Amino acid sequence: MNKFGIKIKGIVKKDDKFLILQKWYDDRITEPYQWEFVDGDLEYGIAPDAFVRQMVSDATGLDAEIDGIPYTWSYALGDTQIIGIAYLCHVESDMVILSEAVSDFKWVSAKELPDYIENKGVLNDLKNTGII
Repeated sequence: MNKFGIKIKGIVKKDDKFLILQKWYDDRITEPYQWEFVDGDLEYGIAPDAFVRQMVSDATGLDAEIDGIPYTWSYALGDTQIIGIAYLCHVESDMVILSEAVSDFKWVSAKELPDYIENKGVLNDLKNTGII
């Protein structure tokens, strides 16, 4: 039987700045807190568009508007195929109210993203689509 999972990423912009969040991932790694965009596992029965807006709201208190889907990605994890959908969103306000699951946030320029985002695949996808 084929198994699939769907990851959703919300790349949130306000003007020329990107919102990145610092989250705890795993205390077995050198840097358990990492910077990333809003992301999560799509829940069954929820439309991806609604899910990304809800994720942004839950994590930051911001109301996001979807601009488009700049890229998708895929990888295998054990016997499960993970499909990812990246949404480019914009917000009108920069007044972030963090959820308990998020340690910190920053608004950074495209030039600054490589200083924070450790996942080279994400940075390459952003470059290949012209976002940065």
